[in-house]
Amino acid sequence: MLQDFKKFISQGNIMDLAIGVIIAAAFGKIITSLVNDIIMPIAGLAMNGVNVAGQFIALNGQHYATLEEARKANAGVLAYGAFIQNIIDFIIVGFVLFLIVRQLAKINRPAPVIVVQAPPNK
Repeated sequence: MLQDFKKFISQGNIMDLAIGVIIAAAFGKIITSLVNDIIMPIAGLAMNGVNVAGQFIALNGQHYATLEEARKANAGVLAYGAFIQNIIDFIIVGFVLFLIVRQLAKINRPAPVIVVQAPPNK
């Protein structure tokens, strides 16, 4: 069993998968930064300075100034702003992956076959 595992782990496909996972993690950080640091502040500005990610409903009926304050008080919260932000993250990642897969499909398409016919003999 150990020999089989060693053979499995040393195959090229596993290494490709590992590299893909590492790149995906880095790509995820870039997208999260794009959403948190660029898109959401612009969205908040468009909504009169509202911090979308910080929007929440305290389930205990109390009022808290910030989400962090409510969490420190151990109040149950529906952090719908963070949920909206995660949806935006997902949509952006999905769209970028769609663009990448679309371009790869164009690159991997077989080249058209051009048939050249000789002119007829006279």
